[in-house]
Amino acid sequence: MVDVKSLLSVAFVLCWSSGFIGAKLGAGTADATTLLMWRFLPLAVVLVAVAAFSRAAWRGLKLRDAGRQTAIGALSQSGYLLSVYYAIQLGVSSGTTALIDGVQPLVAGALAGPLLRQYVSRRQWLGLWLGLAGVATVTVADAAAAGADVAWWAYFVPFLGMLSLVAATFLEGRSRAPVQPRVALTIHCATSAVLFSGMAVGFGAAAPPADSSFWVATAWLVVLPTFGGYGLYWLILRRSGITEVNTLMFLMAPVTAVWGALMFGEPFGVQTALGLAVGLAAVVVVRRGGGEGGGGGSRARSARVTRPTAEYSVVSGAERR
Repeated sequence: MVDVKSLLSVAFVLCWSSGFIGAKLGAGTADATTLLMWRFLPLAVVLVAVAAFSRAAWRGLKLRDAGRQTAIGALSQSGYLLSVYYAIQLGVSSGTTALIDGVQPLVAGALAGPLLRQYVSRRQWLGLWLGLAGVATVTVADAAAAGADVAWWAYFVPFLGMLSLVAATFLEGRSRAPVQPRVALTIHCATSAVLFSGMAVGFGAAAPPADSSFWVATAWLVVLPTFGGYGLYWLILRRSGITEVNTLMFLMAPVTAVWGALMFGEPFGVQTALGLAVGLAAVVVVRRGGGEGGGGGSRARSARVTRPTAEYSVVSGAERR
């Protein structure tokens, strides 16, 4: 029997990691704002056009909920992606950028209790700290290989993006009215298209380059990380909760490091391999520890997971396109 949960997790890790690789592919062809503008502008036009023929999904959407989704999109897409692209543009490797983002699960896990009453069990905390150790192991190796070629402050740029994504995650977690995933994706992408287009025009970088590699990178970023990674992020979040989805984020760093080594020749040694093994162990520990912890935390997690199954079938069909 096929384990749907595992398949979704594997697909999510690969698609989300592909975003760092795509950013690296496009970094040498255009400014970060140019790449992001042309990633989201055509996508937003298509999604808005599709929305015009599927008005049923938009019925009942209140202005307050639309505003919340706009804020979530600005944080989870615009703020997060701008920091990632800018860091890579500054010379931070794709693997290192993913590694710095790897501290997100610990931050989200620490805040889930007081903010959402989704308390983390002792075994899950063990897995979270284990994952952090794996991320730190690979980060040290990549930073040492980069040497003095990258400014020290550049490593704080993706850290700001990580905080932006964490904020978006909790903002969505506190929402009482569920929004159709296809509706949320349309609002998020339209928000990013407006913000990035405004930035690109303001910086005089709106015109796309004639280089075909720019459009290859753009197509890569639209298909894999946007529809695949971003869509699966919210799907797994709604099915399994914050701890589950953020634990998978531990795998982004080592997977991206392997991918970057194969495609771009980025360093991958024994220390990086050790970090990969520790990250995998962390995922196993956290998943098996999901049934432990206080009764209040278990009930909160259960309440968060039991949303209408029709919503999941809708997002599955939308994200496969």
